[in-house]
Amino acid sequence: MCEISHMATNLSIDPELLEKALQVSGEKTKKAAVTQALVEFIAKREQSRIKELFGQLEWDADYDYKKERHR
Repeated sequence: MCEISHMATNLSIDPELLEKALQVSGEKTKKAAVTQALVEFIAKREQSRIKELFGQLEWDADYDYKKERHR
């Protein structure tokens, strides 16, 4: 059984947006289209947070990643 609790939610979603989401997602149900949209939204936001780290991390110029492959 799933450990995540699911809740019924009533939302007022723009019907044109929902129809477009169904078309572009290829999903068969509104629920699936909305779920996929949320998954992609979350992934995109998490990726943008990772991009903020570029230029902030210190790199070891002597690190040999190829050598580490053969441990």
